[in-house]
Amino acid sequence: MNKKSLGQKISMGLLVALTMSTLAGCGGKTPAKEATKTKEEQSLVYNLEAEPDSIDPTLLTTVGGMTIANQVFEGLMRLDDTNKPVEAAAEKVDFDAANPTKYVFHIRKNAKWSDGKALTAKDFEYSWKRVLNPKTASDYANQLYYLKNGQAYNAGKAKAEDVGVKALDDNTLEVNLEVPTPYFLQLCALSTLMPVREDIVEKDPEKWTLDPKTYIGNGPFKLTAWTHDASMEYVKNDNYWNKSQVKLDKMKFVMIVQTTSALAAFETGEVDYLDDLPSNDIPKLISDKKATSVPYIGNYYISLNNKLKGLDNSKVRKALSLAINRPLLIDAVWKDPRKPATGWIPYGISDSDSSKQFRAVGGDFYDPKGDVAEAKKLLAEAGYPDGKGFPVLEYAYNKNETHAKVAQAVQDMWKKNLGITVKLTEVDWKVFVPQRKSGNYQISRDGWIGDYMDPMTFMDILVSTDGNNDPKYNNPKYDELVLGAKKEKDPVKRMQMIHDAEKIMMEDMPLIPIAFYVSNVACKTYVKGVRKIPTGMMYFDRAYIEGKAAAN
Repeated sequence: MNKKSLGQKISMGLLVALTMSTLAGCGGKTPAKEATKTKEEQSLVYNLEAEPDSIDPTLLTTVGGMTIANQVFEGLMRLDDTNKPVEAAAEKVDFDAANPTKYVFHIRKNAKWSDGKALTAKDFEYSWKRVLNPKTASDYANQLYYLKNGQAYNAGKAKAEDVGVKALDDNTLEVNLEVPTPYFLQLCALSTLMPVREDIVEKDPEKWTLDPKTYIGNGPFKLTAWTHDASMEYVKNDNYWNKSQVKLDKMKFVMIVQTTSALAAFETGEVDYLDDLPSNDIPKLISDKKATSVPYIGNYYISLNNKLKGLDNSKVRKALSLAINRPLLIDAVWKDPRKPATGWIPYGISDSDSSKQFRAVGGDFYDPKGDVAEAKKLLAEAGYPDGKGFPVLEYAYNKNETHAKVAQAVQDMWKKNLGITVKLTEVDWKVFVPQRKSGNYQISRDGWIGDYMDPMTFMDILVSTDGNNDPKYNNPKYDELVLGAKKEKDPVKRMQMIHDAEKIMMEDMPLIPIAFYVSNVACKTYVKGVRKIPTGMMYFDRAYIEGKAAAN
């Protein structure tokens, strides 16, 4: 999956998946005859929406937090314009197909932290072991279980020195995996695997990210100011090894939660780029060519707390799912090209046969329009005929007009079709995320965006011990299949194990898939080179401003 110079054999299915278009409405260069003759201010404003609960790369689980990390930090690899992993902080990767569990990364000798200190292989060794350290409690520790003894160390069954990552010298990092992992170089572009500074982190583990002076990174930009719940300001990192390719001098991420307010700011020129739009405005914005829909590998779903009375019954959970008419909900709320989620794994990810998509092979697990008669039958079998005796539960969602509309539509369908009453509660984002993680909820709006282009990025979050398992789902057979698939070397057998696991999960219905994501983005015509990739990450390292005066 890397350059031919690395001597790697490329999986064609992965390559096809990775080369999906990602120029989210503001890509290519302005034709020469339209280019402005005077130098323009290279400054851009992006709406991040809600402030993330964390901006520590080791602890991130949200798209917003990872978007921030992508600007300030950089991993061994980055994704190029076709979403293939290429060298970033590493200038070269040694890989021998005869020994597919060993990688040797050569760190660039001109790679530095934003304060000028040299970036070393030891920084990566420290950072990866910090992710796996059980005391860190990283919800994304499983992304490094692929390392030799990675999971064992995270479980307290091995020592840090046993983990398969070691700095051989300042510029050489040796990595040994448990089993061949075809998407490992993709993982090396994730924020979880980005380096953090040991001297800074250990001096103040809880607060080092809160002060721009100590939020030191090795990426294309550095954070200079942070007004909480309002904005974050960045400038170009002059110590970045590839600074000559960074055109923006500064950026500002604003935090406008309500999409209608964000669109108003876009229309007045206060914001240059949005990637969440008011659902009622999407059709006209797309028609007027002010917005476009781009691929987004994700599943919008409703999380059900499997430990609660009522919701601990799979018949109840399936009844709730079958009572929802997904196409009707999509037409009423989103008004865009997204597809009803009739399974867990979304479209856009290849099967073992690269000419086929996983979702097409797996098929639909139910009619997207639902089946009210079957839903009523299941609810009665669970002991709640026509909803009688079923407790009033709370449906929580974070502050957003679209989430509110989805919740209201689902509330109406459950009442009309099953006789069940739910109470809707809007929750602030900073409370909402930890509330789900801790299981302190009953029913909740939820969603998962893939971290890499393989079905495992969705399957492993529902393993019983995973930190992102919001429904608190627990099925030993599911765990066995998913963990076994991670170790299976035969790609056909591996993919069949994943299909079998999805069947078990969809029969248990620990959560309710609603719709497969698309991303609706609006970008000013003078903003060029911004990339939003199918996994949701934003890249501004090649962005620039051209023709703003003419556009205004």
